[in-house]
Amino acid sequence: MANKSSKSSTKKSSNVWGLNKVSMWILVAAALLYVIAMILKLVNVDFVAVTALQNVAMAAMAVIVSILAWRYVRNKEMVWKVLYVLCLLLVIAGIIVPLCV
Repeated sequence: MANKSSKSSTKKSSNVWGLNKVSMWILVAAALLYVIAMILKLVNVDFVAVTALQNVAMAAMAVIVSILAWRYVRNKEMVWKVLYVLCLLLVIAGIIVPLCV
């Protein structure tokens, strides 16, 4: 019986470690994109290219954060889920609107 519970906890923790690993590599990729964007801005490359790189980095981080946030709110009351969806829509709008304007 104890062996079965340890297997399920190991399986559950391996999923979390997988997401943690993906989060770390997304953070590394975002940092590299921001460095490239800064270098491009210093050498006077088109501002749209710099903004696009920064938005790609932000979108990648937003995906990971939204997954972790959903794991937090999925078992909570409906008001938390509504807040989650509202905030997610605002973040998406904050990424997309500057690209269109």
